[in-house]
Amino acid sequence: MGSEPADAPLRLVLCGSVDHGKSTLVGRLLHETGALPAGRIEAVRGACERRGVAFEWAFLTDALQAERDQNVTIDAAHIEMRTAQRRVRLIDAPGHEEFLRNMITGAAGADAALLLVAADEGWRGQSRRHAWLLGLLGLRQVAVVVNKMDAVAWDEGAFRRIVAEGEKFLAEAGLAPVAWVPVSAREGEGVTRWSDHPALAWSRGTSVAEVVDGFVPASAPEGRPLRFTVQDVWRQDARRIVVGRVETGRVQVGDAVTFWPFHREATVTTIERWPEPGAPEAGPGECVGLTLAEPVFVERGHVMSHRADAPLVSNRARASVFWLGATDLAADAAVRVKLGAQSVAARVAEVRRAFDPARPDDAPSGGAIPRRGAGEVTLQFATPLAFDPHARIEETGRFVLLEGEQIAGGGVITETAGGAGRGESRGGNVTETLGRITAAHRAARHGHRGGVVWCTGLSGAGKSTLARAAERELWGRGWQVCVLDGDNLRRGLNADLTFSPSDRLENNRRAAEAARLLAEAGLAVIVAIISPYRAQRELARRVVLEGGDDFFEVFVRAPLAVCEQRDPKGLYAKVRAGQIKEFTGVDAPYEEPEAAELVLATDALSEAEGTERLIQFIVGRLGM
Repeated sequence: MGSEPADAPLRLVLCGSVDHGKSTLVGRLLHETGALPAGRIEAVRGACERRGVAFEWAFLTDALQAERDQNVTIDAAHIEMRTAQRRVRLIDAPGHEEFLRNMITGAAGADAALLLVAADEGWRGQSRRHAWLLGLLGLRQVAVVVNKMDAVAWDEGAFRRIVAEGEKFLAEAGLAPVAWVPVSAREGEGVTRWSDHPALAWSRGTSVAEVVDGFVPASAPEGRPLRFTVQDVWRQDARRIVVGRVETGRVQVGDAVTFWPFHREATVTTIERWPEPGAPEAGPGECVGLTLAEPVFVERGHVMSHRADAPLVSNRARASVFWLGATDLAADAAVRVKLGAQSVAARVAEVRRAFDPARPDDAPSGGAIPRRGAGEVTLQFATPLAFDPHARIEETGRFVLLEGEQIAGGGVITETAGGAGRGESRGGNVTETLGRITAAHRAARHGHRGGVVWCTGLSGAGKSTLARAAERELWGRGWQVCVLDGDNLRRGLNADLTFSPSDRLENNRRAAEAARLLAEAGLAVIVAIISPYRAQRELARRVVLEGGDDFFEVFVRAPLAVCEQRDPKGLYAKVRAGQIKEFTGVDAPYEEPEAAELVLATDALSEAEGTERLIQFIVGRLGM
C-alpha cells in the first residue's frame, strides 16, 4: 500500500435537511454521467409499479427498505461515478436530525461538500446544523445547491433571498461557498446541463457537475510531519512488531522516532507489509508494521513522530464541539474522548461558549451545550493525550465524544490548555532559567547523582515504611535524600484535589514535578505514592526524564489480603463499612507495573530485607 494514486477519487459529501432532494440529485447525477448499470432505471420503475408508488430518482440510491418506506436516507451511502474531469465517490449523508451521527461519519472523510437547500422551504434548522458541522470538520471546498427551483417557478428573487440569508451564518461557521447553484434535480435542470426554457435565462451558468469538476481531491499529506498511530503490538518469531497507520508524513528504516504521550525513543529497524515484502519506507494511508532497535514500551493508542517535530502532549485542551447526547453537555460532565486509536476518560472543565446552530437568532451564551448544539469547551483528560491543533494536522486534531459506548458528539482541538507537565505552561510568557551549578557539580559535592525512585503499590504494601527506612540509612551515609509521601502531599501541595480520575492524574503530575525539582537540586528523591494507573506512572517518568534526571520505578508488591490484614491507617475497615468508595484495589483498579526496575514482594520479605534491597538498588543506580 502507498499514498493515493494520481487518479484518486474526489470524496464528495451531499448534505442538507431531510426532503430537500439530496438522493434525488444523486440519482440524476448517476443517470446523466452514465454511472448506472444497464437496466437499473427500468428495474426501479418496475419495482415502483409493483408496489403502487410513484417513481423517484432517490430510489436509485436509497437501498434500505426502511428508507423507501419513510422517504429518508438513514445511512451514508457511498457511490462511485465519473464526471468529465475526474472520478467521484459520492457520500449521500442523512438529512434527518435523528441520523446526525451518520452524517458526521460521512462528512468526516470528505474532500468537498455540496450543501442542499430547498428553494420552497429555505434554510431549515438541520441545514444550519449541517453547515456548522462542515465548518467544524474543516471542509473548505463547499458549494450550495439551491434545489427545487421549479417549486418556486424559477423565481430569481427567492434564490437571492436564500443566498443573502445563508452568507452570514455560513461565514460564522467558517464556510465561504465557491458557488451557489440554482437547480431542479427532479427535472434535471442545472445538474449536468441547462435547457433553453425562457424561465431559466437568469440562472443558466455553471452546472453541479461543472462545480464538482472544480473541486480538488485532497493530496496525500506527504509534506506534513510524521504521525503514525499505533493499532496493536504483535509478537512474531521472537520479534515485537508495532502495527499501525501512517497518517501523515513518511517513515523510513533507520529513522529516530518517538512514541507519545510518554516520550519513548527508538530507531526503526524494518518496515513490514502483508502480504508483500518489506520496504525501506512507508507513506500516508499505509498500514504497516515496524520493528524497533530498542525494546521500548509501546501500546495501542500511542502516536509516533520524528523527534524533531512532535505532537503536543497535554491533559487539557480547548476544542470546538458538536453535541448529540441525550442531555445537555455541562461543566464537569464525564465523557470519553476517542482520537485516532487513543481513548481516554475526560471531563468538561469549562464550557466557554454554547449555542444551537439551528437557531441563529439565539445569542451565544455560556452554561451548557444543548442537545444537537455546538460550543467551545476546555477538556481535562484523565491521562495525557497526544494531539495536534486541527488547523495544523486534521488527522490528529479531530476526535469523537462517547457516553459509555454511544457516540455522543465530536469536535476538533483548537489549542492546548496547559497541564501537560514539562515543557508547557498556561501562561504565555514563561522562560526557563538555568543556573551555573550543574548536575555534575552537585554530584561531585554530594557523592551521588540526583534522581527519582518512584515506589508504587497498594495501600498497606509498605511503600512509606521502606522509603522512610531507606531515607534514614542513606542520610546516615551522608546522602542528600528525601521522601515525598503521597499522604503528605495531599495535606499541602495537593490539598485542593479530590480522588476523581482527573484529579488523581494531577496529583501524580504535581508529585512528579516536585520530585524533578528536588532531583535537579541533586537529591535522591524517594516517592511513596499509590499511583494506581500505568499511564500516571509513565507521565511521572516522562516529566523526570525530560528534566534530564534518572527515574526508576519500584513495585512494592503485596496481595490485597495481606494489605487489608495490615491496614495501618484503618482505611480498609472504612471501605468494608461503606464509608469510603472507589478505594484502590477494592472497588477501583490498580494496574501493576509491567516492567518495574525493582520489585519488592513485602509479603515474603521482612522490613529489614526490603529496606536493604531498596538501599542497594538506589546506591547501585545513583551512587558514584
